[in-house]
Amino acid sequence: MSDESVKQHPLTPVDEDIQMKTEEEKMEIINENEEVGETELDSSHEKDQKKIEPGIIYLGHIPPRFRPRHVRNLLSVHGEVGRIFLQPEERFIRKKKKKAGSNAKNFTEGWVEFRDKRVAKLVAASLHNTPMGVRKKSQFHYDLWNMKYLHRFKWTHLSERLAYERQVRQQRMRAEVSQAKRETNFYLQNVEKSKRFSEKNGQGEHEEKSWGFVQRCTEEEIQKCKGNKRLKQQLARAAEIQQKSQSNSSLLTKIFNTQR
Repeated sequence: MSDESVKQHPLTPVDEDIQMKTEEEKMEIINENEEVGETELDSSHEKDQKKIEPGIIYLGHIPPRFRPRHVRNLLSVHGEVGRIFLQPEERFIRKKKKKAGSNAKNFTEGWVEFRDKRVAKLVAASLHNTPMGVRKKSQFHYDLWNMKYLHRFKWTHLSERLAYERQVRQQRMRAEVSQAKRETNFYLQNVEKSKRFSEKNGQGEHEEKSWGFVQRCTEEEIQKCKGNKRLKQQLARAAEIQQKSQSNSSLLTKIFNTQR
């Protein structure tokens, strides 16, 4: 009885088709599960990438001879550093320094971009008011970091600000140039007017001479003339008296000589 119950029944063609269909459905389900898993991994990876946003730190103090390479070397230890911008000194300050004999190019302020804003926040909080140089032999050991993390500040804002400052500087230069041109034109016009007035005055003097007009003397000039006339008269009288005295003396000498 046991042998008869264990007999194998041969599969019909219909059963074979059903078995093939079930196997194909299983393979499709497995492939769909694999694709869903890959998409979930990709989405999670993209979310991680989206979470990483850059952060910018503001540097309020830049010591002399401090360059962008020093910033990168000192801050790259704490995190990945991206773009760096240091604001140079103004031109008139550099001209004064050149006249004094120093050609060093210094910076006033700076901005540093970190790849991750979380790292930027930690760096700004930990390094603020700490010495720049770790070693005592470094030239920046006695200079302190002056850092501040800029919330919701992006590099495009900095570029826009720099472009705005450049436009303002250009407008100021144009206004100064136009004002200088106006002043020079006004000066040249006044010079031409003075030349014309001087020419007219010269022509008026020639005409007065041709008319024969004589200006009346002032009281001071009249008094001077009168004083000169009185002096001349007094001198003439003195000369006459002297001549008379000389003639009288000659007559007396003749008289006394004849008596003897």
